Amino acid sequence: MRLENVNAVITGASSGIGQAVASHFRREGANLLLTGRRSEPPEEHPDELYLAGDLNDEDFVARLAARAADHLGDVGVVVLCHGLQASGPLTDMTYDAARDVLHSNLLSSFLVMKHLMPLAPEQGASMVCVSSRLGMVGMPDQTLYSAAKGGLIALARGAAIEWAPRNIRVNVVAPGLTMTPLIEAAFQRRPDPAAYQRLREDSIPLRRLATPEEVADAVLFLACPESSYVTGAVLPVDGGYTAF
Repeated sequence: MRLENVNAVITGASSGIGQAVASHFRREGANLLLTGRRSEPPEEHPDELYLAGDLNDEDFVARLAARAADHLGDVGVVVLCHGLQASGPLTDMTYDAARDVLHSNLLSSFLVMKHLMPLAPEQGASMVCVSSRLGMVGMPDQTLYSAAKGGLIALARGAAIEWAPRNIRVNVVAPGLTMTPLIEAAFQRRPDPAAYQRLREDSIPLRRLATPEEVADAVLFLACPESSYVTGAVLPVDGGYTAF
């Protein structure tokens, strides 16, 4: 197995893409420490190491790193799957909403990097940041989210250069619309959910949404030795959306 006995930390692991990444890593033999906002670990693996908390809180991130050091030792892979989306016209957004989306996507990722990457083993490590296609292109009513996810891409690229001498690779997966429970719930709030989903699918060259498992496949590749010469890269998993 490609990640056998590799110690990995996955954020945002209690649902959606993060949960799919955890499943892939588990299958590949990794030792996992998961974190998310939900108070309880995923039901299918209740005995797995799981720490609930807010990654905007530096004290919590420091406790997460301490738990990793105590229970795993070193950390060979870190995957950042957490984040918060905020929609609406830029001039209608409040300062508090702007702060929340920037903190939850960008500054929290900085905190995880700061506290967890010192635990990388001597032979090196891999970090994969899950950004978004909207970190690469703009979209009406998504300006703040684009700014946060674009900032995450820039943060990852800078870290890739800074940490290359330590053989720590940092890469980005940029998913398009993915059928997570959050997106499915957003569709259901529309007057005609099926029609709205078709509308969104028609904006994608492959004419469908991604599955969380497809995004997790890309994360797994960038985490594994098969991508050992890849760092500072952004891999769109968006059905061709950013190819326009």
